Amino acid sequence: MRAIGIDIGTTTISIIMVDGESGNLLGSKTIAHQSFLESAEDFHKIQDTEKIWTLTKQGVFALIGEFGVPDSIGMTGQMHGMLYVDAEGNAVSPLYTWQDGSGNEALDEGLTYAEALKKVTGSAASGYGLTTHFYLQKNGKIPAKAAKMVTISDYIAMKLCRLKTPVIARDMAASWGCFDLEKGEFCVQKLKEAGVDISYLPEVLEGHGIVGKTAGELPEGIPVAVSLGDNQASILGSVQDLEHTVLVNIGTGSQVSFGIDRYVAIQGSIELRPCTEKLYIMAGSGLCGGRAYAMLEQFYRKAAGRDDMSALYGVMEQQAREFLDTYGKENVWNVKTTFAGTRSNPGERGSMTGIGIENFHPGAMTVGVIQGILGELYGMYEEMCQMTGKQAVRLVGSGNGIRQNALMRELAEGMFGMKMQIPVCKEEAAYGAALMSLASAGVVESMGEMQAKIMYVEEYK
Repeated sequence: MRAIGIDIGTTTISIIMVDGESGNLLGSKTIAHQSFLESAEDFHKIQDTEKIWTLTKQGVFALIGEFGVPDSIGMTGQMHGMLYVDAEGNAVSPLYTWQDGSGNEALDEGLTYAEALKKVTGSAASGYGLTTHFYLQKNGKIPAKAAKMVTISDYIAMKLCRLKTPVIARDMAASWGCFDLEKGEFCVQKLKEAGVDISYLPEVLEGHGIVGKTAGELPEGIPVAVSLGDNQASILGSVQDLEHTVLVNIGTGSQVSFGIDRYVAIQGSIELRPCTEKLYIMAGSGLCGGRAYAMLEQFYRKAAGRDDMSALYGVMEQQAREFLDTYGKENVWNVKTTFAGTRSNPGERGSMTGIGIENFHPGAMTVGVIQGILGELYGMYEEMCQMTGKQAVRLVGSGNGIRQNALMRELAEGMFGMKMQIPVCKEEAAYGAALMSLASAGVVESMGEMQAKIMYVEEYK
């Protein structure tokens, strides 16, 4: 048995083929979709939906041509974003991504669109789909032919199956905000009170079932599962035991995730997200995350007056290790890496303190930034432990920030007090979506059966 997993990311499309018997990765395609569009307003962060669909279709064709027709196709992709489709299921707007800043624009009474919506519904932030929808509605920018809202990965599922009406699962629906997690439905009455037009909301499915079968240009009849959120998919593709493992993911952003088998009231910087029918995920997100380390590398390059494209990451790690060996971890800079703000406070900014004559060294700054990235996540993990009364017994790391930075892995192990395991499959979200699709299609009995096949790197260098 084989399955395809598709992950529609912010900058790339990852498409993989998995052998369901062994869990091995048969092949993969990573496509830089370069789909960002110019906008009249700088705060809009929009992408070309049809370009994303065309590139995805080409990648799926290529994998099927190489490895044969799969038994199922699983979908995942960037959360929070949204686009509009017409009554025929065709996109009539660009994709408004999770980075869209329209929610931070001023509405009235000194409140932003996000603040006004949150005041009534209790759950809203800039970049969340319903906040973006609220802004577009209030400013008369919803396309005349728009019939429904949908996520980008669920839109791709529609195109694969030639569906006219979108559906989404609870995890994707919750990522739009204004969602009652305990009931598993949108806060319809509160949305009405806030003046939001709810007619655009799609049907919400309880689980991750099959939404249709491929039709048209692709080989017909392949079951396609409703999309997972990329956070949930990456967890399901990385972790064998959700309830006892903490997952640290560092890519462009950063996340820490911990599973729980029941609904709990959350607070502070932690989000509770639906995952499977029986499990929730507590998630904490850093908006800058791995991007902070990339910004630091660019800073060093500019300071050195280097115009060439060779990265300085190797030099950065060497200097950081030399500083630690000579002066110790207690003498690094104290860096707060909230350079892009936080979900709850977009205006918050980072800081660097603890700088003296004796530690005015690039190595101290580099280690400080790494610890700042990890420290933000560890603080959120501690909040999760306090809320649930339990601690993880396993630590798993994922994302390029973890995979490509040995020092970051070592510092994470020291901070969390556990050895870090790294999944063999690097495309964790696409892998999780592929595994889930086999369970959704009934090819295997349960998702747990597939998670048991997740393999970890024996010795990571």
